[in-house]
Parts: sequence; structure tokens; C-alpha cells
Amino acid sequence: MIEISKDKSRLDVNLIHEFLTETYWAKGRTIDEVKTSIDHCLCFGVFLENMQIGFARIATDYVVFAYLMDVFILPEHRGKGYSKQLMKAVNEEPLLQSCKVWMLKTSDAHKLYSQFGYSELRHPEKVMERILK
Repeated sequence: MIEISKDKSRLDVNLIHEFLTETYWAKGRTIDEVKTSIDHCLCFGVFLENMQIGFARIATDYVVFAYLMDVFILPEHRGKGYSKQLMKAVNEEPLLQSCKVWMLKTSDAHKLYSQFGYSELRHPEKVMERILK
């Protein structure tokens, strides 16, 4: 059975950094950038027998908006329902219950997130982004 914890002191920052730098969305992110992103977000660590096997973080104002990022389960632990348990914990987090707007970006996990109420933008004409290279 896994444990999902918001205790940042338990997070294995090196493991998180190592995993993220190999992903399409965070390739090249430095360890200092990972630490800063953790410091400024609500984070969820996924633990199996006290070893971290997953992670997710939320950038939020705790009132209106929550942005889900850096969600992963290590490859060797996938296919056991852990990502669904993590998403359930995120969605049911008491600190985030007043947030009405939730967003995320994904290129490959639409099936997972759609189970938790995420969909394509209903009003893409109202959403803009600024991406710096």
C-alpha cells in the first residue's frame, strides 16, 4: 500500500530532479529550479515502504486557481493504480476545495486526467499563454 504525503521534508529532491530532467516537459531543469518549484508549491510525495516512487505539485492561490504539474510515478511502479490514487488525493485535498479553476498541460496522459474531470479547454479563445525560450 502506498502513502501520499504533503510533508516536503520527506521528498527526495534528487530523485525528483533526476526523473524530471528526462521528461519532455522539464528537460534541462536544474536542481536549484526543482528546489525552488517545490518551495513555492503544494507538493505530494508518493511513498512505497518509505521509498519515494512518485510526485505531483500544485501552484495555487488556495482560493481560485490550481495548476497541476510534474506528476509522475516511477516507471517500475506504473500499472498498479498509484497515479489514480495520487490524483484522488490531489482532487480531495482540503486546502484546494475552494479552487474552481484547475489546469494542467499534458502530451500523453489525457486518459488518466479525464477520469478526474479534466477536459480540453471549453473556451480556448479566452486562454492565452506566454512562453519564453
